[in-house]
Amino acid sequence: MEGTTAERRNPVKTRIALLLAGLAFATAACGGGGSSTAGHTGAAPAPPATMPPNPQHSGHSKPSATPVPHQSPVAPETNPPGDIPDNTQFVPYTSKSGGFTVTVPSGWSRRTHGSSVAFSDKLNTITLSWQTAKKAPSVQSAKANDVPQLSSSHPAFRLQSVKAANLPAGKAVVIDYQSNSKPNGVTGKQYRLVVLRYELFDNGNEVVLDLSSPVGADNVDPWNTVTQGFKWS
Repeated sequence: MEGTTAERRNPVKTRIALLLAGLAFATAACGGGGSSTAGHTGAAPAPPATMPPNPQHSGHSKPSATPVPHQSPVAPETNPPGDIPDNTQFVPYTSKSGGFTVTVPSGWSRRTHGSSVAFSDKLNTITLSWQTAKKAPSVQSAKANDVPQLSSSHPAFRLQSVKAANLPAGKAVVIDYQSNSKPNGVTGKQYRLVVLRYELFDNGNEVVLDLSSPVGADNVDPWNTVTQGFKWS
């Protein structure tokens, strides 16, 4: 009866005590100090978002090559349509952004794209690309970096040799390899190509000169004219 008497004497204190007891019970039921919404719905906070890894580059600041599906080497042509005529005239071409001048056959089609330029006629192609580089390429760096990239990006790649060469423009690294051409857009036919890849360096600039022709084509003299005519601006 003492409790009943106290409640009658202090009705305000009794109500406050009841309110505090109810609040404590509600907090315990919701899991402590978390959000009341999360406690009632059972939702958990979302995990932090993760960023995709940055792509890595290899070799002499060259981007990683895109792998190509496996192919078998196509048979070389008996009479490949790739011999450059002996009476071909050569003209100089200067690239200001690339910092060089090169001698190329007159009348060949030319395509420029960013830091590269290509000259082509029938199945013969001369391609030059350039970029900045910290040091000159070497036979060792070509074998360790460039050959694996070429192998993964050129169908039916087959390495012939990697060696050093001396040109009028300076020292160079030459990668000699074969690969299949891209299928003809109309006939789907492919050719077996031989490519001489010259890597040159001068004062922080690297130029890659690719000379491509069908296997069996006799283009030794024209290709010598191109490489001997390369000069730094």
